[in-house]
Amino acid sequence: MHVVVNAAMSADGKLSSRRREQIKISGSEDFERVDQLRADSDAVMVGVGTVLADDPSLTVDETDLLPQSGDGTPRHPARVVADSRARTPLDARIVDDAATTYLLVSDAAPAERVEALSATDAEIVTAGERRTDLDAALDALEAAGIEQLMVEGGGELIYSLFAADLVDELIVFVGPTVIGGRDAPTLADGEGFVDEFPALQLDSIERMDGGVLLRWSVPVNEPNS
Repeated sequence: MHVVVNAAMSADGKLSSRRREQIKISGSEDFERVDQLRADSDAVMVGVGTVLADDPSLTVDETDLLPQSGDGTPRHPARVVADSRARTPLDARIVDDAATTYLLVSDAAPAERVEALSATDAEIVTAGERRTDLDAALDALEAAGIEQLMVEGGGELIYSLFAADLVDELIVFVGPTVIGGRDAPTLADGEGFVDEFPALQLDSIERMDGGVLLRWSVPVNEPNS
């Protein structure tokens, strides 16, 4: 599986304000790029914090970019939520019938919540004891036919993916604004690294929407001979 992390952040590295409210960081050119990346992916992934804060649909806006299903309707990429304790609301847009949805839960998720979410037609993937085991969960998604996974955040999920050495590519739009705030979410939150920091290789820089689009790849660690 190829895992692409895509994010938009302010010039000072924030994804949103300390209130966790959405802030427009990029413009129409970047929105079109993100829509195309979604359309080119087999699934789009977020953490449950993003679902609770923003209630995203994670569908493609320009449906002409999508392949057609057998009945002629656009086939959106699957949606994936990392949700260790099954906190996704039953009325969240991400569990509607617009596309297949996978909820990645742990053994610690309350059984009644898992049962209720299963009734929404979401597909439950259980991996890990107290937190979702992302490595095992992504293996299950790959077995289900997902070859390219686009990750849109938030910072906790992005950090966890880097910590598990699961990221292949990082694409970041850096916008011309400053948000500030020690409690505002950043690109990679979580515990943070204190050693063995993930290394990136800068592949391209592009001016866009008054900011810059940066593309990095994650070098493959060669085994010791």
